[in-house]
Amino acid sequence: MKRNATTILLFILLFSTTAVNAQQIIAHRGYWKTDGSAQNSITALMKADSISVYGSEVDVWLSSDGVPVANHDATVMLNGVKITVEETPLSTLRQVKLSNGETLPTVEEYLDAFAACSHTRLIIEFKTHSQKEREEELARKVIKMVHERGLQEKVEYIAFGIHFVLQARQLDPQAAVYYLNGDLSPGDLSVMGLAGFDYHHSVVAKKPEWVQAAHELGQMVNVWTVNTPEDIRKMIGLKVDFITTDEPLLVKEILQQQ
Repeated sequence: MKRNATTILLFILLFSTTAVNAQQIIAHRGYWKTDGSAQNSITALMKADSISVYGSEVDVWLSSDGVPVANHDATVMLNGVKITVEETPLSTLRQVKLSNGETLPTVEEYLDAFAACSHTRLIIEFKTHSQKEREEELARKVIKMVHERGLQEKVEYIAFGIHFVLQARQLDPQAAVYYLNGDLSPGDLSVMGLAGFDYHHSVVAKKPEWVQAAHELGQMVNVWTVNTPEDIRKMIGLKVDFITTDEPLLVKEILQQQ
């Protein structure tokens, strides 16, 4: 009888751990809301790895002279002047300093740092460019860099643009690729061969049936950018697979409470 009780207790503990681990955390632009960090910085990537979240997201652009760089916005400030990333050569972009003092990183530098990460995956967002040819060049160069370093099993891709996600699927058919724009159903994404959708949490709140539909099609569901306790609990309740957040420790705490 005592053995049976012990077995049941172990089963309950195992089930509880599995339930917590079933929903994973992605640090939005890395873990940047902490001392010494900054959005899309290499430090943010390493800090995301240090707290053992599933993934660390990074945004990438192509400089005017064809070098992939990490930055979220289409523009950056340099000496009080706003400059457009995709219209600016790398030599000028290298003069830009992030809020923590780091130099704006190239994707090559980012991947070299990521190679040392042992806990987290890298979620690369391809930013929409002014020309499809430049998007193709960016996707081709970044995915080549990933494969040259043997990191393809640890990297996933996301984009708002249909052109980008289809390009990523073509360049790396084995990679997990997700669509961000929020306007296509799981059925549409299945036809495109995508791993699932990565939509703003408000879209999923309005169409909660898409979560079950995606799961029935074998797809995964991510939501962004979920920062408040109320929204975090709501998304957990809807059984999404991934929560992208600026508050990874808060999400981790709430998941552990469930």
